[in-house]
Amino acid sequence: MGTMLSFCQGLPERTFGPGEVLLAEGGKDKILYILIEGEVEVRKGDIQVNTQSEPGAIFGELAVLLDIPHTATVKTLSPSRAHVVERASDFLQSHTAIAYKLARLLAQKLHGITTYLVDLKRQFEDQQDHLGMVDEVLDTLLHQQVEECTPGSDRHPDATI
Repeated sequence: MGTMLSFCQGLPERTFGPGEVLLAEGGKDKILYILIEGEVEVRKGDIQVNTQSEPGAIFGELAVLLDIPHTATVKTLSPSRAHVVERASDFLQSHTAIAYKLARLLAQKLHGITTYLVDLKRQFEDQQDHLGMVDEVLDTLLHQQVEECTPGSDRHPDATI
């Protein structure tokens, strides 16, 4: 299977200067960005959760696939270039090779998160406080089979928080 960039031949490209926002947390544009070169940061509120410089990295997929506002801000740290996919939901439905590659990427992320949660479960299984709830959270996440989901929680019904 080819790299994400190998599937993007012919897609529009855009160049960004340092400090430009590709996606704003809470924004509702349905655009995907696929990094060609450069470096971006991902911020949730005022916390930097990741930096990414790997060609083929994709941004905006959660908002597109779940039809929700963007859950984080993606901003360039250096001069960058990316493929831009507007009307991304329609695009993914008609470009199955890219959709499949994205599904594999999301499955890899889910596998990593699940592995991490299992490790946490082992570390804190004897705890009687909120850390002991990891078991319940893990079971819920692993066995939840829903067609539609409503992001957020009782404490924070706004999914952008």
